[in-house]
Amino acid sequence: MRVLLLGGTAEARELAAALVDADLEVVSSLAGRVARPRLPAGSVRVGGFGGAEGLRAALDAYDAVVDATHPFAATISASAALACGQAEVPLLRLTRPGWGTHPAAGRWHWVASHEEAAAAAAVAGGPVFLTTGRQSLHRFVGPLGSRAVLVRVVDPVPDPLPPRWTVLLSRGPYEVARERELMVAHGVRVLVTKDSGGPHTQGKLDVADGLGLTVVVVRRPTAPAGVEEVGDVPGAVRWLARRAGS
Repeated sequence: MRVLLLGGTAEARELAAALVDADLEVVSSLAGRVARPRLPAGSVRVGGFGGAEGLRAALDAYDAVVDATHPFAATISASAALACGQAEVPLLRLTRPGWGTHPAAGRWHWVASHEEAAAAAAVAGGPVFLTTGRQSLHRFVGPLGSRAVLVRVVDPVPDPLPPRWTVLLSRGPYEVARERELMVAHGVRVLVTKDSGGPHTQGKLDVADGLGLTVVVVRRPTAPAGVEEVGDVPGAVRWLARRAGS
C-alpha cells in the first residue's frame, strides 16, 4: 500500500512516523511555504501539484491519500477532495479538533475572516498580539497600522510593516510560562489568532484568559463535503489499516 500524505503539521509528522514503523510506504508532500520545515519520516516531496488537475495525475501512483494539512489550508483540501473523487482514490482528512470547547471560548470574539478580525481588534484598545500567520498580515495593516502590534511568525516578513509593529520570529510549541512573559512584557491587551486547534499553540489562549485579554478568533473555513474525517493520528492509522487489509 502506497500512501500520499499531504502534510506540514505536527499530526502529519506523527502519522508519517507511525506509517514508517508499520512498514507502509508513505510519501509526505509539503507545500514549501516554510523556509526550514520540520521534515517527517519516510520519503518527502516539496512543492505543489498544480491544483486539482496536477494532483489527479499524480494519484495513479498511490492507493490512499491522507490530507493532514493545516485546518486553514482550504485550497489544498478542496483540490484533494476533487482529485481523489475523480480518481476514485480513498481520501481521509486528519484534522486536529478546534478550540471551540476551550473553557473560555464563549468569551471570545469569533469572526469569519481575517478582515473581520482586523476590524474587531481595531475597536478593542491596547497593544495587539497577532498570531494569524505571515500570509495574512496585509489584511491587518490598514486597520492596525497606527497601533502597537506584536507579530509572531515562523519566517521573515518580506514586506515592510508599520513602524510600531514588532516582528518576533519563533516556532512552536510554546510553553504557557513563556507566553505569559511575552504578553506581559509587551503590554498585550488583544490577542488575534485563528482556530488552528491542538495543544502546541493553545498556551497563548490560556494566558490570555488568565490576563483578561480581548481574544479574537478566526473561524475555520468549511471543510470539503463528503470527506471522511478523524481527529487524531491513531484514528488515521486504523483507517489506513482497514484499507491495507481489504
